[in-house]
Amino acid sequence: MRKKITFCIAVLGIAFIHAQTKPYLDNKKTIEERITLLMNQMTLEEKVGQMNQYNGFWEVTGPAPKEGSSKLKYDHLSKGWVGSLLNVRGVKQVREVQKIAVEKTRLGIPLIIGFDVIHGYKTLSPIPLAEAASWDLDAIKKSAAIAASEASASGINWTFAPNVDISNDARWGRVMEGAGEDPFLGSKIAVARVKGFQGDNLSAVNTIAACAKHFAGYGFVESGREYNIVDMSNSKLYNTVLPPFKAAAEAGARTFMNAFNTLNGTPATGNKFLLRDILKNKWNFNGFVVSDWASIKEMIAHGYAKNGSEAAERAAIAGSDMDMESYLYVQELAKLVNDKKVDVSVIDDAVRRILRVKFELGLFDNPYKYCDEKREKEVIGSKYNNDGVLDMAKKSIVLLKNERNLLPLKKSGQKIALIGALASDKTSPLGSWRIAADDGTAVSVLEGMKQYNNSVTYAKGTDVTIGKTTFVKELEFNTTDRSGFEEAINVAKNADVVVMVLGEHGFQSGEGRSRTNLDLPGNQQQLLEEVYKVNKNIVLVLNNGRPLAIQWANDHIPTIVEAWQLGTQSGNAIAQVLYGDYNPSGKLPISFPRNVGQVPIYYNNFSTGRPTNVDDNVFWSHYSDVEKTPLYPFGYGLSYTKFEYKDLKLNKNSFAIGEPVKVSVSVTNSGNYDGKEVVQLYIRDVSGTLVRPVKELKGFELVDFKKGQQKTINFTLNKEDLGYYDNEGNYLIEPGTFKVFVGTNSDQVLETEFELK
Repeated sequence: MRKKITFCIAVLGIAFIHAQTKPYLDNKKTIEERITLLMNQMTLEEKVGQMNQYNGFWEVTGPAPKEGSSKLKYDHLSKGWVGSLLNVRGVKQVREVQKIAVEKTRLGIPLIIGFDVIHGYKTLSPIPLAEAASWDLDAIKKSAAIAASEASASGINWTFAPNVDISNDARWGRVMEGAGEDPFLGSKIAVARVKGFQGDNLSAVNTIAACAKHFAGYGFVESGREYNIVDMSNSKLYNTVLPPFKAAAEAGARTFMNAFNTLNGTPATGNKFLLRDILKNKWNFNGFVVSDWASIKEMIAHGYAKNGSEAAERAAIAGSDMDMESYLYVQELAKLVNDKKVDVSVIDDAVRRILRVKFELGLFDNPYKYCDEKREKEVIGSKYNNDGVLDMAKKSIVLLKNERNLLPLKKSGQKIALIGALASDKTSPLGSWRIAADDGTAVSVLEGMKQYNNSVTYAKGTDVTIGKTTFVKELEFNTTDRSGFEEAINVAKNADVVVMVLGEHGFQSGEGRSRTNLDLPGNQQQLLEEVYKVNKNIVLVLNNGRPLAIQWANDHIPTIVEAWQLGTQSGNAIAQVLYGDYNPSGKLPISFPRNVGQVPIYYNNFSTGRPTNVDDNVFWSHYSDVEKTPLYPFGYGLSYTKFEYKDLKLNKNSFAIGEPVKVSVSVTNSGNYDGKEVVQLYIRDVSGTLVRPVKELKGFELVDFKKGQQKTINFTLNKEDLGYYDNEGNYLIEPGTFKVFVGTNSDQVLETEFELK
């Protein structure tokens, strides 16, 4: 008993000492009070250290590094000169680095652990562009929550996601990471993902801090080439690029990441207009901004800073709070402050922001809260998570064509040939940005289909790639070896239906994966044409991370399924759609071009002064060799059933500014299957101070229909739906004529109009 009393007194004594020496650990105080108490004890070097982020630099569970840059970084970590680490994962590893920060440094400030949790951790959902094709905000939110649950169980508390870059250029590899070409849909998905990652309580053990990226304009890099320049009007910036970022900030995203590109001549990382004027001041964002990988140092290569000191100075003053892997803040900032080139208030503002997020995560109250090995084993790869990503994968599939009703396949009595190297691949379907996932863990299409029909006959046909495929190296494609063609042709000859799985390798999109050719890579187009010669009953299943130019396939192949790269449960999801256990309901979040020469192509374009041919001559806006319309427009997607639209109505034809506009339309499932339809609402402001797009998405509803069921779908257009930003960033709502369009995609719509007075 005496020992127990002595122990209790000792614990109370330690708590009393901590309360005296580390009053910022008192969780009865507000977060802002605790930040102030902590910062009052910090040296300038310790403050700058919080602005320094290192990549994992040694085998954490092994001995401390003894030489080189790893030793220097380890010394910085031990001094409290590191605020964050990225790419350290697993409970054992995270616990060890956190222990150094908390138990060995003077102030015991915990690390925030970051990781690219883009579309899952180990259990992968579809790539983000594919998820966007679901138009199912609840499913997307749940997908992000599953990713957060697994990542947090592995010690991670911060993801570098969501990517909310709007892009209409399929050449850009990172188009796979975003939500497509539309700012309205992109904004809704940004909110869903932020709330999925962060939940209702950021300090909960199963949530992680979100990071809206890349701020800003990265989706419009010139020629779709990675890291390239961006030159755009303020109208495009305010009305297309910034809305999803603003939505993410309003949804509570705790961090933002800079973009690699220059924006109108200024690197985004050193862009005060973006970071201070808009994000921190106009939008009142009180989280912190992290650079992208070495993007502060890259301002030297851009020609914006002459050396590392000037790069650090410009980035800090502009509003970049944390330096990812440039090492320039930890090297230069203290001296810049002492030399009066950077005011200490700039440092204090950045550090307060970083500490605020750490306090909100609950790291000061329990630095090891994410380090539970039991939870790690229970959560990662759980049945719940696999069921969740399977549901997301099914909802992401888009039916592009289904002539002759080849789909759904029959579950018996039908000879099916399955062709394509991607059909048996268990790694490529995981897609890009899958750092924590293990190779070979995806369910292949072959495995998925065998569950329905064990007599499916498989032939590879041709390899897509040659040699090892990795995230950091260029891929080599097979353009010469056609030795498998003969087997594939023979298998196809004897089949009732041929399912061909063709497309891109999972590492063919993503960072550094720009393309100038959007065709099927390697020998796949030739294989498709040779098989078509012997059997025209082809179901083409596309695996890809971006829109492809498939004009030949559209002209010849009766059935085409856009199945993207769907993650861990890819094969099961595809099989359930092919065999009709799930009726596809996805809609394209980005337009598909007829050929790469049309790119960029997008539905919400501006009219030219000569939009149509009225005089039967060449002097109008068009191409001489191909139609100017996309092959498949934004919002496009078929179902095994059919939907009919009629009776588009407004509650009246004239409205005062601020008065809600009520829109209704009748939709009937006139086909033979139950199904879902994404009913889409667009508007056009016919004339204004600035010209407006020919159509703008302003509402959508994902609606379940029983076979034969009719429903009236209602929308409300509020004043914020009818305005736009001028070139100074002011929001304008102007009187005039507005057209209203409702339909099954951006091209097939009913139309009416009203006057705004």
